[in-house]
Amino acid sequence: MSKINLAEKFAQIREPWKPRIAAELNGQMVKLGKFKGAFVFHRHDHEDELFLVVKGRFRMEFRDHHEWIEQGEFIVVPRGVEHRPVAQEECSVLLFEPASTVNTGNLVNERTVREPERV
Repeated sequence: MSKINLAEKFAQIREPWKPRIAAELNGQMVKLGKFKGAFVFHRHDHEDELFLVVKGRFRMEFRDHHEWIEQGEFIVVPRGVEHRPVAQEECSVLLFEPASTVNTGNLVNERTVREPERV
């Protein structure tokens, strides 16, 4: 048991869209990631996801609308809902999700990270 300094951990992340594991609890993972640009529309058939903005802001796009998620705010995307995060400027995000969650959900492409590294 040791504390985690988010600023120090985010400083170690250089590439956007490559989540890193910061902690694990009860079959869930706390992941840290940087967003910049547009991700890909995808869904998670079995997992809900929580996105908490630590620094910056991003837009969560859905097929029929979008939500701006500002610093200090979070959004929960329910399982099965297609979504795409888009960040005009670099954004630092904490994700809380089941350990089985793959970042690209139902898709496999060059951004898929099956086994995130620890930070």
